[in-house]
Amino acid sequence: MFERFTSDAREVVVLAQEEARALRHGHIGTEHLLLGLLRLDTPTTLVLRRHGLDHDEVAEAVAAHHGAADLDAEALRTLGIDLDAVRDVAEATFGRGALDAPRRGRQRRIPGHVPFSSGAKKVLELALREALAMRSRSITDGHIALGLLRDGGTALEVLRERGVDPGALRADLTRSPAA
Repeated sequence: MFERFTSDAREVVVLAQEEARALRHGHIGTEHLLLGLLRLDTPTTLVLRRHGLDHDEVAEAVAAHHGAADLDAEALRTLGIDLDAVRDVAEATFGRGALDAPRRGRQRRIPGHVPFSSGAKKVLELALREALAMRSRSITDGHIALGLLRDGGTALEVLRERGVDPGALRADLTRSPAA
């Protein structure tokens, strides 16, 4: 499927991985795909910005969704324990992902590899369906955005919290030259 992705669509996936790593999340979720889209400079990104979406503000909203871990870290910080410093030392000594515990029945993660959540995989599948429905031979960043609007999990929650009307955004994206 990835061979059908345009360079901008591939860049969204790469940027989503960077966003997940920067936020220290153990997976690439729909929210990271949204953040990846917002880092581009394409017609799709312009439509997203017209609907009031800004990368930094959305990143803050995403961090708030994952805030439980931040609260634990803050509680430990009051005791003089800095989890970021602990993780940095462990990864410098034992390699990236050293503190990521293997799950039962699963192999240990490849250091530096951030897996896609089932929701993000579904969005990429829906992007393919959007492209097929629009009779496009390739999958663009616009199709990824449309996939997010169909089944966007956390990304869709963040959009709604920011006052974005998914139907109106979908209509604008569909009219955009990027889709």
